[in-house]
Amino acid sequence: MLDLTVALAGPYATLLLGALGATVIKVENPQQGGDTSRNNAPYVGVRGLSLARTGDQDMSVAMLERGRNKLSMTLNLKRPRARELFGLLVRHADVVVENYPAGTADRLGVGYSFCSAENERIIYTAISGFGATGARRAQKGMDTIFQAMSGLMTVSGADGDPPVRSGIPVGDMTGPLFAVIGTLAALHQRERTGVGQFVDVSLLGALASIVATEPFDKLEELGIPTRTGNAVPRLAPFGIFETADGYVALCAPLDKMVLGVFSAMEQPELAEDERFSSRDRRVRNWIELHALIEAWAGGRTTEEAVNLLQAGGAPAAPVRTPHEAVRDPELLARGETMQLVHPTFGPVEDLIGSGFPIGFSGAEAGYREPPPFLGEHNDLILGGMLGCEEDEIAALRADGVI
Repeated sequence: MLDLTVALAGPYATLLLGALGATVIKVENPQQGGDTSRNNAPYVGVRGLSLARTGDQDMSVAMLERGRNKLSMTLNLKRPRARELFGLLVRHADVVVENYPAGTADRLGVGYSFCSAENERIIYTAISGFGATGARRAQKGMDTIFQAMSGLMTVSGADGDPPVRSGIPVGDMTGPLFAVIGTLAALHQRERTGVGQFVDVSLLGALASIVATEPFDKLEELGIPTRTGNAVPRLAPFGIFETADGYVALCAPLDKMVLGVFSAMEQPELAEDERFSSRDRRVRNWIELHALIEAWAGGRTTEEAVNLLQAGGAPAAPVRTPHEAVRDPELLARGETMQLVHPTFGPVEDLIGSGFPIGFSGAEAGYREPPPFLGEHNDLILGGMLGCEEDEIAALRADGVI
């Protein structure tokens, strides 16, 4: 697989495909220092984490995360010879993935028409802000733009709050998931037809499709507010409640779960209270119900509240910080989060990144190799795959092609 992606959205898609077993050749521009995320602080060097580079072996945390399982090759695609070499690589490839603004790859001469002419079996996946068609196709965008335009910012928070941006870059990370799905589906179809195709993923479209799974505008028309802060009134009791030392998340929309909540509160008689005796009644009286739970939770530690609720059969959990969450021993044991590894200095103390959250009974998947330095595999790819001689590779380097 040839990876022309930069920043987050594209590299996240190819990271996942690499975890699933693809051999990923990351093609980077040597004139620009490679993928832009290579120059995003903080960095890891011989002395650990730093906000500035301290040596030529330093690597950004972003690249430690997104560059795993990848080979790095440099090609200045503005040079004709580089495009020729890229065409040779396409003949060996199954997939090309890029996340340029729509039309950029075509202007560089390496778009779908070029690649499909070199290899009719190629799957060409383009991840762009607004898709390959439409009036906005050439616009540039970033995560906050997609969160803003998708409606996501106005469904979080409480009524009257300003727009709320998600701290996780969901605008840049939802689209890659659909890109992986689309790429795998196209490969599956190619097994039947023998012909590749163009896979078009819009980051705005992907996020908007997620927002559209709830008909927020119609719920508003029915009197169910969209912005309800940490509560979901139509599923009451359902929300975040403050405890003596933190917060507890409680989700108990079903009758048997509610019985567990009332049992934990040592108020089983509330199940017979006409305000709370059915789901519809609890929804109508959610403010009173949540006030009772808030008062109960406030007199207990988070651990006590969670244990009591879970013992009664009500789904509950502590609200954790990212530091606590990613270091969960079970997540680490399952490989869903993992320690990041520097290619020279090895495992980085207490630096946890994403793992691969899919397990297979009959296959291995995940991140086995640390990220590469820029152009680390030029000789391997040019010599081993394309058959270039040492003097030719030296000439390509001297001419600024690689």
